[in-house]
Amino acid sequence: MNNDIDSLLEKYRDEVAAVLNVLVECPYFYKDDNENLYYFMHRYRNEFGDFFRKYYDWEFIIDSKCARVYKNKWYNDAVKPEQRAQFRVTGRDEAIAFMCLLEFFERQLDDNSITAEDKHNLRFTFGDLLQYCHKRFIQLFENKKDRYNEEYIRSKILRQLMPKLLQFRFLKEIRPEGKMHGLNRYKYDFIYEALPALYHYNTGRLTGEVVGSYEKEDRDNSNVQDHGYNDDNLGVEEHENG
Repeated sequence: MNNDIDSLLEKYRDEVAAVLNVLVECPYFYKDDNENLYYFMHRYRNEFGDFFRKYYDWEFIIDSKCARVYKNKWYNDAVKPEQRAQFRVTGRDEAIAFMCLLEFFERQLDDNSITAEDKHNLRFTFGDLLQYCHKRFIQLFENKKDRYNEEYIRSKILRQLMPKLLQFRFLKEIRPEGKMHGLNRYKYDFIYEALPALYHYNTGRLTGEVVGSYEKEDRDNSNVQDHGYNDDNLGVEEHENG
């Protein structure tokens, strides 16, 4: 029986078109976005994987909560990296803060006995993340404790990083019902939800590549990049769950 993408299109044209679109509309497609469509995509994951591999040379990754596609090569050399719609953490401090988020996420999962298969995602307060980042920066830069105080990390580092994490769907704001405006997302008790894409990363390479060079440079050009289709310059080890 022929179950390639053309056969699926004949039977389920609307569903196939929807899957192909949601996978390129943003870096990650989550089961919570549209459960019925996610289950359809998961059922025919081999067909979708073959399609992206055959026609785009992209890899299709899907687990129980999260799906994405990515490629390992850029074809339009005229497009500069800064012109691409991609997740970009610029500079050593932001890259270390992203590493801190990954470490914090892993430790919170352990402390709360949460796994990738649990129905609900991890939630945490901004204050807990800020305190963890402050502790790690002090450990890394013992001779610069005055610079890396809590307020500096909040105002100069996390204020730049958090909007990117929200835009590219690593995190989601949890706002009280009826209070969609006027809230300060950098207050201690502001709640965030860690979205399933974070399960795809660990801190191994990022620790070695970014933190390992901090003694010789105050600021460098280290970048963590990921726009949902390309991970060749990510600087974070990615692993598959599910």
